[in-house]
Amino acid sequence: MCRNIKTLYNFSPPASEDEIRASALQFVRKISGMNSPSQANAAAFSRAVDEVAKVAEELLSSLVTMAPPRDRASEAAKARARSAMRFGVR
Repeated sequence: MCRNIKTLYNFSPPASEDEIRASALQFVRKISGMNSPSQANAAAFSRAVDEVAKVAEELLSSLVTMAPPRDRASEAAKARARSAMRFGVR
């Protein structure tokens, strides 16, 4: 369930609000154990996603590094190569 949580820091271009929100959603799903909350829990679930996304944005904006930003395309290529090594080429 958490495979969609990706590193969002130090990329060029920076992580978008949609990427941060998607990671927050995956995090809340994982810790709650719910992929889709019931109507009784929908408000709390949504509020948690909003708050986690807000804190994640604050974290990403406050971090400092001297390392050059990573390139999304090259990182995606590395991930595909690792996947091919692990699961075989399809």
